Amino acid sequence: MSTVLVIGASRGIGLELVRQYREAGDRVIATARDDAGLQRLRALDAHALKVDVTDPASVSGLAWQLDGEKLDVALYVAGVYTTAGATTPPTREEFDRALHTNVLGAMQAIPQVAPLVEAAGGKFVFVTSGMGRIGGVGSSFGWTYRVSKAALNMAVVAAQHDYPQAILAALSPGWVRTDMGGPGAPLAVSDSVAALRKTIASLKAQHKGAFLDYDGRPFESW
Repeated sequence: MSTVLVIGASRGIGLELVRQYREAGDRVIATARDDAGLQRLRALDAHALKVDVTDPASVSGLAWQLDGEKLDVALYVAGVYTTAGATTPPTREEFDRALHTNVLGAMQAIPQVAPLVEAAGGKFVFVTSGMGRIGGVGSSFGWTYRVSKAALNMAVVAAQHDYPQAILAALSPGWVRTDMGGPGAPLAVSDSVAALRKTIASLKAQHKGAFLDYDGRPFESW
């Protein structure tokens, strides 16, 4: 039985990760920022922790909440989406919300969680997006979101050097039918998560700092 941590698990991909890991018999610790999310996690028999990734003080509390744990798998799933393109400057509020959730929260979590992943020789995975690629960009749609995910990818590959006993990787879930992805997305949440779990299980030393699609294929360019 593995111990799995899912940060940002109240809905969508995060909640499905909790469900599938629990169904596989793993012990799951999962975070949500509100009581409704915590209740959903407890209903899946996960150990639920209240964490708001946009609040550095809340994220810093992970260290003591996880004291003594060894994490075989940790996942940073929390994220928010923006759609506006480069013809409209982002508001400060929009920019701060995206960058705090998608980047700063992950950078705050890494020093708290990565040592516990190293203790188990485990894997720390960050849910990113193919929209975070710098090469092959087809439009400015989701401008601020793109910037935040490119920054997350850099944070992961840079942090890998400080935690050599763990594998840190950025994985895209694909375009998924969630509140964020919308009803027209081609991938069901269950299929995306099943593929993500298979890819995570297959991560080896050569994947340290990698940027991969949900099915394990590397992106042609960052």
